[in-house]
Amino acid sequence: MAVKTLGIIAGNRSLPRVLARQARQAGVERLVAVAFEGETDPALASLVDEIVWLKVGQLSKMIAAFTDRGVTQCVMVGQIAPRNLFDLRPDLRAMALLFRLKQKNAHTLFGALADELKKDGVELIEATPWLKSVMPGPGFSWGPKLSEAQREDVAFGYRMAKEVSRLEIGQTVVVKEGTVLAVEGFEGTDACLRRGGQLAGSKGGAVAVKVAKEKHDWRFDLPCIGAHTLSACAEAGIAVLAVEADKTLLLEQEEVEAAVRSQKIALVTVG
Repeated sequence: MAVKTLGIIAGNRSLPRVLARQARQAGVERLVAVAFEGETDPALASLVDEIVWLKVGQLSKMIAAFTDRGVTQCVMVGQIAPRNLFDLRPDLRAMALLFRLKQKNAHTLFGALADELKKDGVELIEATPWLKSVMPGPGFSWGPKLSEAQREDVAFGYRMAKEVSRLEIGQTVVVKEGTVLAVEGFEGTDACLRRGGQLAGSKGGAVAVKVAKEKHDWRFDLPCIGAHTLSACAEAGIAVLAVEADKTLLLEQEEVEAAVRSQKIALVTVG
């Protein structure tokens, strides 16, 4: 992908660092990151040419961080904790954006952000061209072999997760023996896993399925899992974690593979 200068709107956890490394390997010469206090890993600073630290909600400063440095294309990677989207202290431009939105979810909020960036000549583009190498495809499998009952639960959970995501509720479900135990909502994936694990009973054995939304906007809200996700599965007694093939980022792969083996959790792709 012929991009020489790339802006990064960097959320939390490891994805912004992965993107920075992958972009460098692909030939991007200059990286400018916008980072958020209390969210972004400070280690990102060593992987980019410039990093600008802001508070969540400082929309004008965020856009200026790119325009003042001649950045015309940017990507959004890493999560912003959902509570911070509501606890933020928006500047005037962000207040105007929020006031215009009748529905406030990831799709509407980040779509409106993309529109604001575009007004000032900055295009929000997909990060996926630099991340394909960390998106497992069909047939991927680590850990124990699935039983027939578990394969049926994976297929069932996939159908349920796709429907739930279509309704803009969440992208993860936890099922067991053909019953939906938990659906991801505002609390996020890890909390959904814990809740589903508790409802599975003392023997555990639930199946978690994570998918991409129908008509997913790949410019933001990328489905991803990492070592933190596997830790949540282990704590909840989840037996199988299935993710949508070619549409889910698998981060911290060495740590994830080690967790799969030590905790005897099956990690597979579906779809």
